[in-house]
Amino acid sequence: MRVLIAAFAHTSHFHGLVPLAGALRAAGHDVRVASQPGFVDSITGAGLTAVPVGEDHRLLEAMQQKGAEIQRYSANIDLSHPEVFDWDYVFNLFDLSVPYFYSVINDESFVRELVGYARQWQPDLVLWEPYTFAGAIAARACGAAHARLMGASDLNAYFRRAFLERLRERPAGQRPDPLRDWLAGAAEQYGVAYDEELVVGQWTVDMLPERFRLDLSLPTVPVRYVPYNGRTVVPDWLKTAATRRRVCLTTGSTGTSFTADPAVFHRYLQVLAQIDAEIVVTTDAAALREVGPLPKNVRAVGFAPLDVLLESCSAVIHHGGFGTWSTALYHGVPQVMVPHVWDTLLRAQQTAAEGAGLYLREGAVSAEGLRDSVARVLAEPSFLNQARRLRDEARAESSPQDVVPVLEELTGRHRDVRTAASTAQVPVA
Repeated sequence: MRVLIAAFAHTSHFHGLVPLAGALRAAGHDVRVASQPGFVDSITGAGLTAVPVGEDHRLLEAMQQKGAEIQRYSANIDLSHPEVFDWDYVFNLFDLSVPYFYSVINDESFVRELVGYARQWQPDLVLWEPYTFAGAIAARACGAAHARLMGASDLNAYFRRAFLERLRERPAGQRPDPLRDWLAGAAEQYGVAYDEELVVGQWTVDMLPERFRLDLSLPTVPVRYVPYNGRTVVPDWLKTAATRRRVCLTTGSTGTSFTADPAVFHRYLQVLAQIDAEIVVTTDAAALREVGPLPKNVRAVGFAPLDVLLESCSAVIHHGGFGTWSTALYHGVPQVMVPHVWDTLLRAQQTAAEGAGLYLREGAVSAEGLRDSVARVLAEPSFLNQARRLRDEARAESSPQDVVPVLEELTGRHRDVRTAASTAQVPVA
C-alpha cells in the first residue's frame, strides 16, 4: 500500500515517526513524508522519501509574538486538579492555539499542496503528526484512511474533550469553537465536511507505554518507542566504557529556566559536580567556558546521540520532553526532571509515582535541590529497579514491525475507495 506521512517541520516530533516509517518500508510499502521544504534534509537523512509542500512555516515568529501568553495555558498543566480547566481556560487555550500555532504550521499553502499531492498520488493511508491537521484533510479529500501518530501524552484529545463538555454547558448563541471554525473553513475548500475525526483521526498509533496513557476511550494501536536521534556518529569518548558513574544533563529543545543564562547554569554545574560522577552536559560548551573553567568531572559537549549516551548513564536530568523521557525509559535509566511545558509535568508525576525518578517544579529549583535529588536517585537502588521494570514493560509493547499488519487491516477497513475514485481528477481549490 501507499503510505503518506504528514508532519510539520519539527525535529523532535519527526524523530519519533521514523522507526514506524522504516518498518512500513521494510514490509514492502511505499512510504513518503510530506513536510515544509526546509525540512527535506531531515527526512532524507532518515533514509525516507521527502515530499516538500507549501512554504516554510513561521512558527518562531508567532511564538515570539504570543508565546508568553500561550504558555499561560500550556505550562505547568496538573491533571490532578481538573477543576482549573473551566470554560475560560479551555476556550483561551484553543483561541490562542488556532491563530498562533495550528494555522501557522498548517497554513493555506501547506494544506493546498498536501491535498493536491494526495489527490495525485492516491495514498491508501495517511499518518499524521497530531498537530498536522492538514494530513486529516488531505486523507479525507482523497479517500485514504488516516490516523494520528502520537508521540506524547494525548493532551490534544484530553483538552478537546474538556472543551466540548464545557461548550455544551454554554447558553445557546454563546458557543464559539475556534478550532472547529478554522478547521472547517480549511477543509470545506476541498469538499471535506468537518467532524471530530479531523481532530483525532480514525484511530491513533500511540508510542506511549500503556501504563502512562490517558484513558480517553479512543481507538488506539500501541507501538513500542524505538529511539532515533537523526544522523548519529559515536564520539571517541563514548567508544570505551565509563570509568565512573555517568549522569547526563540535557536541556532538549525547550530548556529550563536555570539553563537559559550561562552564568546561572555554570553555577548549577559547579554544585552538581560535588556528586561523585561524571556529569555530561549536552549544551553550548563554548558559552559555559566563557563564564569560567568547568569542574574536572563535568564534560560539556555540543551534541551527543542520546540513545548511545544514555545506555552508559546511571541517571539523567532533563526537562521532561517525550524523546528524552522515552529514551531514558527504553534504557532503564532513573530520571530527574524539571518539567514545565504541556505534558512534561504529567509524565514527571507519573514517573515519580512509579518510583523510577524524581521531579522538581520549574522555576522553584535550586542548584542544591537538584544535586540532592540526583544524589538520592544514585544512592537508592529502588529507583534503578523501578526504571528497569518500566523498561521491560515498554519493550514488551508491539514493535513497529508487529504493528504493520494491524495498520494494513485498519487501512482496508477505513479507506473510502469510492471517495478516492471520485476525487482522483478533481483539481485542487
